[in-house]
Amino acid sequence: MDEDAVWAQIVAGYGEEPPDPPGAKPFKSIEDLALLDPETNRTPGATGRGRDEDDDEAPEPDAKGPLGSSVSFAPGVAAAPGPRDHSAPEGSEDDFDADDEGHFVPPEPPPLPEADVTAKFAWLAVIGGPVLLLVSVLLGWEMTWWLTTLCVGGFLGGFATLVARMESDDDEDEDPGRGAVV
Repeated sequence: MDEDAVWAQIVAGYGEEPPDPPGAKPFKSIEDLALLDPETNRTPGATGRGRDEDDDEAPEPDAKGPLGSSVSFAPGVAAAPGPRDHSAPEGSEDDFDADDEGHFVPPEPPPLPEADVTAKFAWLAVIGGPVLLLVSVLLGWEMTWWLTTLCVGGFLGGFATLVARMESDDDEDEDPGRGAVV
């Protein structure tokens, strides 16, 4: 066939749906997925689209899976169990030999260092300033100069205090450009 004849055939068939392969079920729209409609739920081995007019008995839905399943398999192929279907056996103390060390129990972590009064007030200002500003906006309070100064100034002052009190790592005078030490 020449190219003009092929294009003419394509243009002539524009808008027509190609025929389904033999034994194929017609497409089910999202509204029809949960319905037991004989036009869309044919038994395997049926031919053509939908139900034959001379077929009086109601077709049975496929027994392969629930209606609306998005996973389809070729005829005769069942769903194989996947990795999420695996369940690990429960362990017991009898599983350990004399050579096994048993279960690992991590040591108790060291207690947190006590914060001094300055650090506590700095954290109160860093957290309390924005919270007070949010509460005042939500409750519709008038934003006076002293409330704004307290909220913004408290946050900035607390943040600056915490940054200034951070411990520096000046104790290590090693050259960081040496690379890995073996």
